[in-house]
Amino acid sequence: MMDEKALNLLFREARSHNGFLEKPVDTAMLMALYELLKMGPTSANCSPLRIIFLRTQEAKARLLPALSPGNVDKALSAPVVAVLAHDIHFYRRAAQLFPHRPEMYDSFAADAQLAETTAFRNGTLQGAYLMMAARSLGLDCGPMSGFDEAMVNQLFFPHGDVRVNFLCNLGYGDASKVFSRLPRLAFSDACSIQ
Repeated sequence: MMDEKALNLLFREARSHNGFLEKPVDTAMLMALYELLKMGPTSANCSPLRIIFLRTQEAKARLLPALSPGNVDKALSAPVVAVLAHDIHFYRRAAQLFPHRPEMYDSFAADAQLAETTAFRNGTLQGAYLMMAARSLGLDCGPMSGFDEAMVNQLFFPHGDVRVNFLCNLGYGDASKVFSRLPRLAFSDACSIQ
C-alpha cells in the first residue's frame, strides 16, 4: 500500500490548476510521463490514446480559437497543453498489442460502433492515467473540456481516425490561482453494495 504522502500527492491534496509558473516541461519529462501512463490497463490492451503535446506558443496559438473564453488564459499559462485523443482504428495494431490472439480484434474491425465506444472508453482511462502519472512525477494538471470538438479534430486530426477527448494543461502549478476545493459525494450518495 502507498504511504500517506503518496496518497496525498495523487489524490487528497492534488488540485486542478488554472495557472502555471513559467517553468518549462522538457521532452524527457513528457517521455517519462508516457512511459508511466502506458502501463495502465486497457481492455484487451487496446491502448487507443493518442497525444499531441503543444509546447510552443505557435502550437498553442492554433488551439486558441477552439477554446471557450474561460480556458484561453489557462492554456496560455501552461508550459504544455496535451491534446488527448483516441484512435478509433486501434485494432489495426492487433499483432503488436495482442500478439497471442490478434484475431480477438476482428470484432472491432467488423463493428465501427463497438470500436469507437471501446476507443473512447479506454482512451478516457488512459487520460486519467496521464494525470496520475503527471502528479507522481511532480507535474500539476489542469484538465479542460471547454472547447469546440469539431474544430480541434479538424485542426489536429484531419484524417478522422483519431478524435479528441479532452485537453489537459501540464506544468508546475501557480498555487495562488487554485480555487477552494469543492465538495465531493459521500459513499452513500455514489455507491451501493449488493
